[in-house]
Amino acid sequence: MTEKRRQLPVWQESILLVITAMVMAVIVKTFFLQAFYIPSESMEPTMLVDDKLLVQKVSYWAGEAKRGDIVVFDDPGGWLGEDESRHASNPLQRALETVGLFPTGGHLIKRVIGVGGDEVVCCTAAGKLTVNGTTLNEPYLLDQSGPASTEKFDVKVPQGHLWVMGDNRGNSADSRSHLGDPGGGFIAEKAVVGKAWLRVWPWKRAGIIHKPSSFEAVNGK
Repeated sequence: MTEKRRQLPVWQESILLVITAMVMAVIVKTFFLQAFYIPSESMEPTMLVDDKLLVQKVSYWAGEAKRGDIVVFDDPGGWLGEDESRHASNPLQRALETVGLFPTGGHLIKRVIGVGGDEVVCCTAAGKLTVNGTTLNEPYLLDQSGPASTEKFDVKVPQGHLWVMGDNRGNSADSRSHLGDPGGGFIAEKAVVGKAWLRVWPWKRAGIIHKPSSFEAVNGK
């Protein structure tokens, strides 16, 4: 007769299941999905304060961020305001934050306007941005009546970096605000956590976050 396989006690099975679930959650956070929240008005009207979203990382496994993507990235140094650096405030929230299930702070979210090698200029006589000489139509901007930016600039994006801007151009401390910093306002691609993919809260505005067609005519990679 074959020896009957010994079963673990219920309490040991429970601990094993919890540990397995935690490990799987950490793997998902590291390689696939992570939850974040919107801490400021800089991405209005596309993203509103306290929107909860999932950021997916799969798109950047074998590629780079694309123009028009909305990306979450680590603070390159001194970009975050006090209202943008909140973290979990109790042990349960901190545990959920560790496995990517609690919407975290400490990051920034902006739209990619230029990638490595691009020349981004503000502005044309009509107040529009150009990327590699192509004028952008930006229907996602909060202010459709004014110029795309009140700050004038002409930048060449270094390879391996991004030029990012908020959709609420009048209230976004983005690449423009850090032109004089050591990094020149550019974001290293390695600082990108992932691409905004799905808004999960509030329910009435939940859904996939789509990329606009504004950048399709831009020449370059």
